Amino acid sequence: MPDARMTVTVDRGSPVPLYFQVSQQLESAIHDGTLPPGSRLDNELALAERWGLSRPTVRQAIAHLVDKGLLVRRRGVGTQVVRPQVRRSLELTSLHDDLAAAGQRPRTRVLECAVVPAGDELAGRLGLAPGAEVVRLRRLRLTGDEPLALMTNHLPAGLVELTAERLTGEGLYATLRAAGVNLRIAHQTIGARPATAAEARLLDEHRGTPLLTMTRIAYDDKGRAVEYGSHVYRAARYSFALTLVEH
Repeated sequence: MPDARMTVTVDRGSPVPLYFQVSQQLESAIHDGTLPPGSRLDNELALAERWGLSRPTVRQAIAHLVDKGLLVRRRGVGTQVVRPQVRRSLELTSLHDDLAAAGQRPRTRVLECAVVPAGDELAGRLGLAPGAEVVRLRRLRLTGDEPLALMTNHLPAGLVELTAERLTGEGLYATLRAAGVNLRIAHQTIGARPATAAEARLLDEHRGTPLLTMTRIAYDDKGRAVEYGSHVYRAARYSFALTLVEH
């Protein structure tokens, strides 16, 4: 891909550091698509000359965006724009809703939507009798055309009407809320493990690539377990964010 030839302007009378003014303009260009993923920037000296800035200022601006995960330096290639990592706060929301709120384009490919009997472990998690019917969902979540997460969810049968067509257009939690299911609390565990061959194929990764994992049991305002989710995420494109408070 050819070098990105965008220009930047700076206000030398502003109290905002010059490097930060440059990094903000570059970041805006990345987010609005002016600098799409894969775009290459000229070397620091060429950029400094073009923008009328010192080389250290340009270097600091680029380093700031490298630290934020928006640019990457590759030997023999130079500085390239990378697709921003999805950061998700640890709240009782769905990935579909979080992506939409972040201005990204969530897409869903429904791989399975079927009623199956619950095994002993799953029945225990959902507070059901062994063998009780549950709805099993398997979905591939994408942002734009890029796969991001593989999600498997189980819900008690009869809780809400679920169809592949509906789940393609909206998130699971939005569907539950529309049916009058009020989610109140969830127990969640986050981990990591290597991708299986099947997961790697769906997520466009290599077998054995580290994936983030998340399991969640969500409860409604009546205390019923209404959903058990087991998800895997591309670690290079996804992270969880949380705030710690001292008590």
